[in-house]
Amino acid sequence: MSAGCSPEAHSPGPGWREQAERSFVLSVQRSFFAMSRLDTLPMAELEERLRNSKDFSLLQQILQQTVLHPLCNKYPPSVKYRRRFLAELIKKHEITSTEPLDDLYDALGAVLGSEESKMCHKNYFLLSGENIRLAENVAIISEGTTGLVTWEAALYFAEWAMENSEVFNCRTILELGSGIGLTGIAICKTCSPKQYIFSDSHLNVLQQLRKNILSNGLLLDSDTWNSKDCEVEAKSRNGSAESQSPKISVVGLEWAEVTKEQVAELQPDIIIATDVVYDPEVFLCLVSALKKLLIDTSSEKMKSSVVYLASTIRNPETYHQFKMELDKVGIGHQVITGPTTKVFPYNRCTKMELLKLYHET
Repeated sequence: MSAGCSPEAHSPGPGWREQAERSFVLSVQRSFFAMSRLDTLPMAELEERLRNSKDFSLLQQILQQTVLHPLCNKYPPSVKYRRRFLAELIKKHEITSTEPLDDLYDALGAVLGSEESKMCHKNYFLLSGENIRLAENVAIISEGTTGLVTWEAALYFAEWAMENSEVFNCRTILELGSGIGLTGIAICKTCSPKQYIFSDSHLNVLQQLRKNILSNGLLLDSDTWNSKDCEVEAKSRNGSAESQSPKISVVGLEWAEVTKEQVAELQPDIIIATDVVYDPEVFLCLVSALKKLLIDTSSEKMKSSVVYLASTIRNPETYHQFKMELDKVGIGHQVITGPTTKVFPYNRCTKMELLKLYHET
């Protein structure tokens, strides 16, 4: 037998079990802080690992990295979510062990004694280890809007943006329907835009959006950007926390009422939107706004913009109708390949699509 085919050549290196266990714990941590649906967490794998474990160390690691983590104390997921998460851990523990683990029951007791709030926190970890923290509503629809929660297309597009950061480097970006800010905050933290304009139409959403921007260490209406540093910034950024902050603003923008004055003032290089194609009445207003921003600005005096739009396709007929409306007003579209690097936990079986929109001349 040659040396290259020896059993030793294929055996794992020292510490591989510990490394695999740590990787597993971190995957549970990411899902927990993002409040991922519990049926998407690797509970079957957890049960198998617990059956093969000789002690409680794995469960104790998971507890320390989730409900007992300082981040959970400061920016906690909802009480209901923490209670259900701990109930699942207890269930797996009781299936695989006859000895009680007091830490589990103590943690559940503390959660049961907590008062539920209409607001909760989600934390999304970047590959750098830094996290984006968002305060959002526990209900999908609240205060007459769906804009107070994070939707999957926002995570999908944020992953694509981070893979293609050069698209946004030193650019002025306008986001339509920013919601509570996941996509924009991710781009501001990782893609070095020159200016980022968050926008939405709902007053409560705008208020929470501003809070989330500030909570993530970003400055509103900052004048710290120096455009001549763009090229240097692009070369030296590499995820460094020392990167130059973009100029950030939050504006109220009604799509059906976009004025020529607003178009002239905004003049973005790039327009983005996520999960905004779900209702014909809504996307007709969106198409009207895009027409003004793309086509009405195509004179020599105003720069031409490009639009990136990420959608969860819940109703194919509605989505097709949206594309037909784009065609009617002379807005071209092409499908762009989505992200390949997994950063955020979300359901990747959901059908999503990323479009690039442009004025057809």
